[in-house]
Amino acid sequence: MKSFDVVVFLEAVAYGRIEWRKHVLQKLAERNIPHHAIREVLLQGELIREYVYDKPFAFALFLGYASGARRCTSWQLVTKQAASFVITVYEPSLEIIEADYRTKRK
Repeated sequence: MKSFDVVVFLEAVAYGRIEWRKHVLQKLAERNIPHHAIREVLLQGELIREYVYDKPFAFALFLGYASGARRCTSWQLVTKQAASFVITVYEPSLEIIEADYRTKRK
């Protein structure tokens, strides 16, 4: 099992090796979330969960503040290309997430 390599991932983000999928771009527009907010979450936020068993690549969930709002963003890192892929971005809801913003409600 290979873990999510945060150092390689942040290097990919810092050098702009980010793949924005059509689905994510649509969600960003719908939720009125600017691209730069996503980079803020990654560079200043916190890695709160790794999904190391996900196929074909592990991915991670980050939590942080950007543009005055709390955001979650999940990413995959493709280490062969040292590129990062945005999976989704959202504002966590207390209807779904506990007050710690790290634990999903049961």
